[in-house]
Amino acid sequence: MPQLNPAPWFAILIFSWLVFLIFIPQKVLAYKFLNEPAPQNVKKSSSTNWLWPWL
Repeated sequence: MPQLNPAPWFAILIFSWLVFLIFIPQKVLAYKFLNEPAPQNVKKSSSTNWLWPWL
């Protein structure tokens, strides 16, 4: 049965993992967003300390 011969399938397995680990992350990390998100006016909320009535 030829499917039990590990020689060609092992090479395919190693080659596919090399593609997944080397080439695909470089392509994904090189992707640039066309519309960079612009920071909006960030209003800092003023918070007051909680005063516990029994202290």
